[in-house]
Amino acid sequence: MKILVSNDDGIHATGIRTLVESLAMDHEVYVSAPDRERSATGHALTLHKPIRVDEIDFGLPNVTAYSVSGTPSDCVKIALNAVLDIRPDVVVSGINHGPNLGADVLYSGTVSAALEGMINGVPSIAVSLVNGYEKMADFGPGATFIREYLPKLLAAGIPERTILNVNIPAVGLSDMSGIRVTDLGTRIYQDSFEKRMDPRGNVYYWLAGEIVETSDGPTTDVKVIRDNLVSITPVTSDMTNYAALETHKPLLEVTGSILPVK
Repeated sequence: MKILVSNDDGIHATGIRTLVESLAMDHEVYVSAPDRERSATGHALTLHKPIRVDEIDFGLPNVTAYSVSGTPSDCVKIALNAVLDIRPDVVVSGINHGPNLGADVLYSGTVSAALEGMINGVPSIAVSLVNGYEKMADFGPGATFIREYLPKLLAAGIPERTILNVNIPAVGLSDMSGIRVTDLGTRIYQDSFEKRMDPRGNVYYWLAGEIVETSDGPTTDVKVIRDNLVSITPVTSDMTNYAALETHKPLLEVTGSILPVK
């Protein structure tokens, strides 16, 4: 299998290194990842300056790697449309240092890299390690799980216009309770901005705050990850609220406006 791997923590991050080492045991792996950390960049693209791509020695057989000066979405887009002379069978983004649960998917560069693969017609998944923020986090069990699970997943098929957002508990394989298909839970942040001053006397702000979690129910990603289950959430790029199309159509097409209702 030919696999394109990307991430948002940067090409030298432990998570992507561990994942690539695992996948390269059985597959042909291509890496296109940011040259530095690009977390929480969402689906941003680089439009107003050049994108530089450098092939680097990843130190592994069956691995071709590129360091890219752009965002995670840039990395996948440029790999598929300019750099690679092969078409990968799947895009795997991760393993992210930390979870991507609930509303995290709106900000996540990891998820956006997978979405870019899907937009370009390649089956794609995003993978994150819960508690992967820790410097000594062990990405090995998660990488092994993905290596073993990926062929079965692709054989089963991923729905059209959909990626799979995978969150893996930070425990050993024997301590993972199983797999659960989930919906997105509620995971919001109580934002706060620390006002600081640089050595030249200029004011700047540093985003801080705390996570506020509510699981919403037994089938959410936020809930099942607490039970050491691997959470797999189908995420679509179609942001249309189809229920609102039915329930609010008469209200939104307000009669008496300056435009006629068609």
